[in-house]
Amino acid sequence: MTAQELREKYLEFFKSKGHTIIPAASLIPHETDPSVLFTTAGMHPLVPYLLGEDHPGGKRVANVQKCVRTGDIDEVGDAIHHTFFEMLGNWSFGDYFKKESLEWSWEFLTSPDWLGLDKNKIAVSVFAGDADAPFDKEAYEIWKSLGIDEKRIAKLSKEDNWWGPAGATGPCGPDSEIFYWSENSEVPEAFDPEDLRWVEIWNNVFMQYNKTIENKFEPLIQKNVDTGMGLERTLAAFNGLADNYQTDLFQPIFEVIKKVSPSGIQGETLKSYRIIADHLKAATFLIADGVEPLNVGRGYVLRRLIRRAVRHGKLLGIENNFTKDISETVIEIYKDFYLELVENKDKIFAELEKEENKFRETLEKGLKEFNKISNANISGTDAFNLYQTYGFPFEMTKELAVEKNLEIDEKGFQEELQKHQELSRTASAGQFKGGLAEAGETTTKLHTATHLLLAALREVLGPHVYQKGSNITAERLRLDFAHNVKMTPEELEKAQDLVNEAIREDIPVTCEEMSVEEAKKAGAVGVFEAKYTNNVKVYSMGSAKGGPPFSREICGGPHAKSTGELGHFKIVKEEASSAGVRRIKAVLE
Repeated sequence: MTAQELREKYLEFFKSKGHTIIPAASLIPHETDPSVLFTTAGMHPLVPYLLGEDHPGGKRVANVQKCVRTGDIDEVGDAIHHTFFEMLGNWSFGDYFKKESLEWSWEFLTSPDWLGLDKNKIAVSVFAGDADAPFDKEAYEIWKSLGIDEKRIAKLSKEDNWWGPAGATGPCGPDSEIFYWSENSEVPEAFDPEDLRWVEIWNNVFMQYNKTIENKFEPLIQKNVDTGMGLERTLAAFNGLADNYQTDLFQPIFEVIKKVSPSGIQGETLKSYRIIADHLKAATFLIADGVEPLNVGRGYVLRRLIRRAVRHGKLLGIENNFTKDISETVIEIYKDFYLELVENKDKIFAELEKEENKFRETLEKGLKEFNKISNANISGTDAFNLYQTYGFPFEMTKELAVEKNLEIDEKGFQEELQKHQELSRTASAGQFKGGLAEAGETTTKLHTATHLLLAALREVLGPHVYQKGSNITAERLRLDFAHNVKMTPEELEKAQDLVNEAIREDIPVTCEEMSVEEAKKAGAVGVFEAKYTNNVKVYSMGSAKGGPPFSREICGGPHAKSTGELGHFKIVKEEASSAGVRRIKAVLE
């Protein structure tokens, strides 16, 4: 079975179960204040509907969502991990629940009319229960009724079988995961979750509780289902493969690497093949969705992916630029399902070429610096400075040290790296707060104020201003916007005054659902290269004096009922964020 056939079968199955098929969202969470850098799961763009808002497609929807996760980037290189992947998902917004969800999963996986997988190769897990919530006996009994032996049903802790909440409070609940025996060998009688040959292919999440500020878990009025099936893993399982990279989603990329590399696929080179294929696939999709290589935020992740791929190309003996060739193949593989790749291919190729050239120059500088310090053994600090200052990969420092018969303090390097990572995690912790992940009263007001600030900036600086990112905590708002020069004190004061004038007018905040085209005609601000669903929510803050709306913006986040609720708005800082992007931090007093 090909990847396209699996996508089509999945969507056809859930359409037959009354689901509306919705398009994939952008990898950049444009429609809400981002609580993550990228769209990491199919549920991320659907949070408002899981919280109770009406979805234009009804109470049952399904789609294929492109995702990027970089939390386990160092694991990429084995047979099953990826930074870019596709998630097949189906959702119930207060409609069906555990029985239908699990029975349909079983039907799709095992029925000869659909995937027809070997039932004897399937195992599952359910929530074991703890002081917060009881053992998920309902899910356990449903699996037993479907014919799964008790030895194949693992009862696992909250760490393994519980979802959410995304913030300190909110919807959460147990989940039930489905595993498939990945080897063509005798299947063990009992399911051991620690045995990595059992590969997780599907997760059914049951949002049935609300975690309160007092850490209590109360039953939700609207119970939701959120499922996710990894396309790459399921495709490999269906085709009897223990290695996701042997599917049609990766093999054409391997063929291109073979042509440009003098190294065959064996041992450690297989790891490099996988990393190159995965990372440049992710880079291709990210650039198509508007990300550019930078030293901060999403751009930093993209830059790291490209440079890590180039480094592994060098380990394979590839001396000339090759990222564009890989990207062309990625586009060929996905062009029929993700049209944005074809539409943006010139931009994708240009960014990859530019970044590859830049990194090759970086490698040259790193080599020169290495030669300066290589008259003695390499300390951990020296190795880390090469890595941090010059972007010089530690693996390359190790290789050169071996060539020169020098010792390298690998433990010292790891200690320096760990200290740096701890600092980075602390500095970036705010990226994962705010927005829908923490929709309290204060953050809701600050979110609304962000709309007013963007409208004020467009009035003061011009229509070229648009949002490049935001981060909202309970203490302050932060808005990144397109503008290439520092704002003057007069411009800042004028923008602040405009926001406060809109607050004093106590303008109602209204919401309308309309098509993207209607939103454009209405003058709504939005990132229109994003993959919005058929209908979008447009929030307007009109003029109390009867003029045109002060702010009209596509958004899916939480909002105050009127601007008069916000209080006094104050800009506390304006600074550069990156090339062509400014940043404002502001508070409500």
